[in-house]
Amino acid sequence: MSSRARNRQRSQALVEFAIVAPLLVLFFFGTIDFGRVIYAYVTLNQAVNEGARVAVRASPQLPTNAEVQSAVMRHAVDLTLATPCPNGPVTDTVPPPNQGWIYITEPDPPSTPEALSPALQNAPGGEPWAVASGSCSAINSAHDHAPLQVTIRFNFAPFTPLIGALAGNSIIITAAAVYSTEY
Repeated sequence: MSSRARNRQRSQALVEFAIVAPLLVLFFFGTIDFGRVIYAYVTLNQAVNEGARVAVRASPQLPTNAEVQSAVMRHAVDLTLATPCPNGPVTDTVPPPNQGWIYITEPDPPSTPEALSPALQNAPGGEPWAVASGSCSAINSAHDHAPLQVTIRFNFAPFTPLIGALAGNSIIITAAAVYSTEY
């Protein structure tokens, strides 16, 4: 084979690689982003389930919102979570990129605070004598085996530019668990 034929083959291989390489890189980083989404989804579901388990347990000292939030954050490894308004309402507002918000609410809360005993004052689900202020609503504490919902809204931001552009630079992942209280 002559040196001219070899040079043409090298040039052809270089052109083919130049065409295929961006697709391979996109596929590679897209696979990594897909794995990150699955990881975040599974982690958030595990975290809300653990938070709901802590929230509904009956014990001499009822669990507080802080204990529920702590349990959720402990199980949401590597994910940044905050509680801007832990007792809801769960809004459609988008959290900052790669951050999530925790909510502890009743799935269908009553519109007005209920008169409850002081023993239930710190139970998850809200303060029974709270007054609506700002963006947070007054939510009743869960009681009498009422359902209690722990929700996380997480704003996943892909790091692959093309996937980010296709997804609008954010993918909202919502995980929720509803358990009935034991108290």
